[in-house]
Amino acid sequence: AAAGRVFQRASGMTAAHLLAPLLAVMIWAVNTIVSKLAAGVIDPAAISLFRWVLAGGLLGLVFGRSVWRARALVARLLPKLFVLSMLGMVLYQCLAYLAASTTTATNMGIVISLMPLLAMVLSVMLLREVITLGAVLGGLLSMAGLAYLLSHGDPAALLTAGVRLGDGLMLLASLAYAAYAVVLKKWKLPLGNWQSLTVQTWCAVPVLFVYYLFNGAPPITQAGLPLVLYAGIPASVLAPFLWMLGITRLGPMRATALMNLLPVFTVAIAMAFLGETQHAYDVIGGAVTLLGVVVAQAIKTPLLRRDREH
Repeated sequence: AAAGRVFQRASGMTAAHLLAPLLAVMIWAVNTIVSKLAAGVIDPAAISLFRWVLAGGLLGLVFGRSVWRARALVARLLPKLFVLSMLGMVLYQCLAYLAASTTTATNMGIVISLMPLLAMVLSVMLLREVITLGAVLGGLLSMAGLAYLLSHGDPAALLTAGVRLGDGLMLLASLAYAAYAVVLKKWKLPLGNWQSLTVQTWCAVPVLFVYYLFNGAPPITQAGLPLVLYAGIPASVLAPFLWMLGITRLGPMRATALMNLLPVFTVAIAMAFLGETQHAYDVIGGAVTLLGVVVAQAIKTPLLRRDREH
């Protein structure tokens, strides 16, 4: 207990500081389960649309006036906000809902854990950030772990059978959200977080409405309604609020480290509520994948050092 108090004083962290971001991660983990539950209960196009219609309406009620006051700035930034919306709200969510029909919630959670690593790779490409030793080692570890997981313990089988559709779609979804994070960092929009989130949501709704009509305007089923409500309120409004609060209290680096718990929470919930059985390849592949992400975040030594004397 004494050591814990010393650590808290040194780091500035308390249980109260950790509570908000941990709750956000838990809500997002449950949302992965919701995505899996939605498969076969409600059409992906329906939950994709009505989730953001609900979130956009709530955000508009609270932040609509703020967005209107900043309308000149919003109009200037609208093309960039639209691109962010397509990456984070349209591509990511639509691909995730499609993936849920052909893969497990466990696999979805583990593939999602690759987002920080994918963001590092994209940062090197788009932001010209320095390649670190951790990124290389972590990337190799994560690829090995993911190959072991997705091949059910037989990586050689990937060469003949390939990756399952759902796992491939989830990987594309994670890549889209990693791109969202990197582009957001690159542009550094001079707009408040809530204003930005509100406008992005409004940009997503018309596109998702076209997608919804293209898929025959499927109805919201009675069984699917609670899933839409959860995805639209806790996952889309409450969790971002808690996450922003956590970043304010802990700082971005410490808060982001807590995202490594997302696959852990997802797997635990999938086992408890979906009855998903964990096999040895799930445990080994998932652990190696997550270890790779942690290594990539922890080791910041540049891979190549430039000789300043020349």
